[in-house]
Amino acid sequence: MSLSRLDAEGFVLAGGKSSRMGQDKAFLEFCGQPLIQGALEIMNCAGLSSRIAGARSDLSDFAPVIPDLAEETGLGPLAGICAALSACTSRFAAFLPVDLPFIPASLIEYLVHHAVVAEAAVTVVSVGGFIHNFPAVVDRAAGALLNASLHSGDRSCLKAFRAIGSALPSGFSVLPVELLVQPGQVAHSRGMHPSQWFLNLNSPADLKQLHELANGAGRF
Repeated sequence: MSLSRLDAEGFVLAGGKSSRMGQDKAFLEFCGQPLIQGALEIMNCAGLSSRIAGARSDLSDFAPVIPDLAEETGLGPLAGICAALSACTSRFAAFLPVDLPFIPASLIEYLVHHAVVAEAAVTVVSVGGFIHNFPAVVDRAAGALLNASLHSGDRSCLKAFRAIGSALPSGFSVLPVELLVQPGQVAHSRGMHPSQWFLNLNSPADLKQLHELANGAGRF
């Protein structure tokens, strides 16, 4: 059994308001299936048993749901992370938002492997020097610090992750995707450029663009 299957579990973050989309993004049809189902399949392909964190709609038909605490509902993805970590029984938790359909499973699998081997408190990636909040792998021990960030009034995930880097010896680990792609440690099944992996669905225009990419149009 792989390290990831022994030491980590997955959570799909699905608690966003979807205000620009006009409907819950989790149920949007993309590539023939709801986004939530696609996100769960990505996690499954990465070798992770997964649950759904922070859902605003009833998604229990797709996977078990970990709701935000009542006083934290609507506080963003950091609230979902904190709720998930409180329910996590493994040392590490991998997080993928429901609206990132092009993230390759191999990337999440590599992040988990790195987190386990390096014992990193938080592991994320960068592309072209830009750090992405997600996907992220978080040590369950960082839960208390993240909860403090959640209730500080500044609920930025990146700031919370950086705060962990300052507070814990194992800290905040950022892996440049370019260094993973070049030797073939991470690859995309559609052959997409890494900058496209992180395109997310926030509006109907985004949905149209990503459908075109999925069908091979607009590729760069």
